[in-house]
Amino acid sequence: MARKEAPISDVRIIGIFAHVDAGKTTTSEAILYHTGRIHRAGEIDDGNTQLDWMDQERERGITIMSAATACHWRDHRINLIDTPGHIDFTAEVVRSIRVIDGAVMVMCGVGGVEPQTESVWNLANREKLARLIYINKLDRTGADFDRVLEEIRERLTNRATPIQLPIGTEDSFRGVVDLLSERALVWSSGQDEYAVEPIPADMADAVHAAREALIDRICETDETLLMQRLEGELPDLGALMAGLRSATSSGDIIPVLCGVSKRRIGVQPLLDAIVDYLPSPLDVPVTRGSRLGEEHEIIERPSTFEAPFCASAFKIMVDPYVGHLTWVRVFSGKLSAGETVLNPRTGDLQRVGRIYRMHADRREQTESMAASDVVALVGMRSAMTGDTLCDPTDPIMLDSFEFPEPVIAVALAPGSNNERDKLYNAVRRLCDEDPTLLWKVVSDTGELILSGMGELHLEIAVERLRREYALTPQVSLPQVSYRETVQRPSQVVTTYRKQSGGHGHFARVEVRVEPLDEGDNGVVFENETTGASLPREFIRPVEVGIRRTLEEGVIAGYPVTNIKVTLVDGSYHEVDSSAMDFEIAGSMAVKEAIRKALPALMEPIMGLDISVPEEHLGGVVADVGRRRGLMQDLRVRGRYRTIDGEVPLAEARGYATDLRSLTQGRGTFSLEFKRYDVLPEEIAQGIIEANRERMAQRVTAG
Repeated sequence: MARKEAPISDVRIIGIFAHVDAGKTTTSEAILYHTGRIHRAGEIDDGNTQLDWMDQERERGITIMSAATACHWRDHRINLIDTPGHIDFTAEVVRSIRVIDGAVMVMCGVGGVEPQTESVWNLANREKLARLIYINKLDRTGADFDRVLEEIRERLTNRATPIQLPIGTEDSFRGVVDLLSERALVWSSGQDEYAVEPIPADMADAVHAAREALIDRICETDETLLMQRLEGELPDLGALMAGLRSATSSGDIIPVLCGVSKRRIGVQPLLDAIVDYLPSPLDVPVTRGSRLGEEHEIIERPSTFEAPFCASAFKIMVDPYVGHLTWVRVFSGKLSAGETVLNPRTGDLQRVGRIYRMHADRREQTESMAASDVVALVGMRSAMTGDTLCDPTDPIMLDSFEFPEPVIAVALAPGSNNERDKLYNAVRRLCDEDPTLLWKVVSDTGELILSGMGELHLEIAVERLRREYALTPQVSLPQVSYRETVQRPSQVVTTYRKQSGGHGHFARVEVRVEPLDEGDNGVVFENETTGASLPREFIRPVEVGIRRTLEEGVIAGYPVTNIKVTLVDGSYHEVDSSAMDFEIAGSMAVKEAIRKALPALMEPIMGLDISVPEEHLGGVVADVGRRRGLMQDLRVRGRYRTIDGEVPLAEARGYATDLRSLTQGRGTFSLEFKRYDVLPEEIAQGIIEANRERMAQRVTAG
C-alpha cells in the first residue's frame, strides 16, 4: 500500500559525507535497513551494497558516484544522498552540498579528522549548512571518542557538542548514553533493537558533567532558556530539544553522536537526531536567485507548493534504459510530467518527459514533483550540472556551481579508425556527467586530452569508456596539468597588416599584461580604450583572440592563468579592418607581451596526509623530502603517526606503490589539491623543451 506523503515540515533532505573508509556507505546502508527501505544491509567487503551500485564501486570498495534515495522514519521522509569519500570525486560532493538542507559528517573513531573531512567541512561552512557529527567504528582497536572530539574542536569547530557518550571502548563498546533523556541504550550481540538500561555506575560523573555542559550550551543560544537556567530552573526535555533543534539549524551547535554502523549500534538514535534536530526545507533560508536579465535584482522562492516552480539540476547521467537523466532538487512549486520548464542559461523551453524517484540506480516513476522533492527527469537534454529549471512565466536564475580545476591529464587515442567518432562522443558524455572531467583537442596535433582531479579519477573514467561504451582507447601515462603565468608587467603595441591586392587587413592594438594580486587567480580582461580610438565592435574580437591564446598557452602549451590583460589602445582602418583582424592582433599582442613579462610555469601543489606505523616514520619523512615535499605537522594516533604536508603533484605520481614498499604495506595516504606554485627554473626549462620536442614530433608524424 502506498505510503501517505509527508508534509514539507516533516521532510529532511540530507547528505552523508566522510573521508574514504570512515564507514559512510555502511552508515547509509544501516539507515536504509532500519527504515525498512531494504531488508538486508549490504556489506562493502561483500560488494553487495545498495548505494554503491556501479561494478567498479563494488570491486574497489569505494563510492565513486553520489547516489540518492528516500526512506521514512517516524512518519518523516528522509531524502538521502550518499557521496564519495575520495578527494578525486570532489564534484559529487560539491553538487550534493548545494541541494541539501543538512549533513551527517561521518568520522572514524580511529582516524578522526581526515583531509576529505576538512574539505567537506569548509564547503559546508560556505553554504552555512546544518550538521550532525557521527563518530563511527568505535569498536576498533585504537578508537577513542574523546580524542576525536578534541580533534574536531581543534581543527573544525569549537561548537561540536556531544549529545551522547559511548558505553565501553574498542571491543567492549556496546551502546550509548543519551544525555538529554539520561538513558543508556545498549545493543546485545547480533541484535538490531536496543534495550534501555540504567546508566553504568562508572559513567555517572562523566554523564552528569557532559549533560550539564550540553544544557548550558543549549541555553546560551536561547534567551528564554537562559533566563530559566540563571534562575536555577531546569528547562523540560521538550524545551531543551526544541532549543537544540533551533541551535543546530542555525549552526550554533553541532551535535556529536557515536556508534558502530557495521553492527548497527547507534543508527536508530542517529535517525532520531536527523528527524529531531536537522532542519526541514521550511527551516532553512528562502531560496534566492536573480531575475533573468536583471542580475542585480534578487528574487525569492519559498518552499511551498503555491510558489512558482524552481529546481536546480545537480547531476547528469546517462541511464542505459531511459537515456539522459537530469537529477534535480525542487525548491518551490509543483510540476507534472508533460509540462514545460525554462532553462535560463540556454533560453530553451523543455518538456518534462518522465519523472522518477531514484533509489541508487533503480527508478520509481511518478506523475509529478513538488517542493522538497529530489527526483530525476527525462527530457532535459540541454541541462548541465548547476542549471536552473523554472516556471517560464516567472523565471529565476540560481547561482551556478563552482568546481575545482583538474590537475592531471592523459592523452587518448582510438583503438582503431572506426572508433574515433565513438570515442569523442563517449568522452563528451562522461564530461557532461562530471564537471571536473574536462576534454579538449589540441589544435596542432588533433590529440584528445582528458583532464581530471587525480590518477584514480582518470583511471575510473578510462575504465568506464571500456566497460560502458565498449571502447579500447590507447592511453598515455598521466601528465601533470601545469599552468603558465607572468611574473612582472609588460606592455606592447602590435600591428597586424596584410595587403595582397584588393581588400586588405589592418588592426593595431596596445596591450598590457600583469600578474594578479596574490590570492587571486584566473584571467581578468579589461578595456581602457574609448570609442574614439577603437569602435565597440572591435573590442570583443580582441578579447576572443586573447582568451583563445591564453587557453592554448604561450611558452609550453599550458593554459595561462593568474594574469590581468588590459586593452590600452588601438586603431583601425575604415576599409581594411575587420573583426577577424582584431582577433588575430589580440592573439599576437598577448603572446608578445607574455614573452616580455618573465613568463613562468606553475605546478599543482597537493596537500599530503600520510598515516604510517611509528617504526617507518623516518624513512617516509626522508622520502617526502626527496620529492620536494614539506612536512608541516605530525600527530600521534596510537601506534601510528600522521604526517600533514605538501608535495608537488609531479613528485607524487605512483606514490602508492612506493609507500607500500617503505611501510611493508601498512601505510596509507591521501592527496588534495591546494594551489599552483611557480616551478623551479631548471625543472621548468626541461618541461618546456620536452613539450616542444613532443609537439614537433606529433606535427611531423601528422
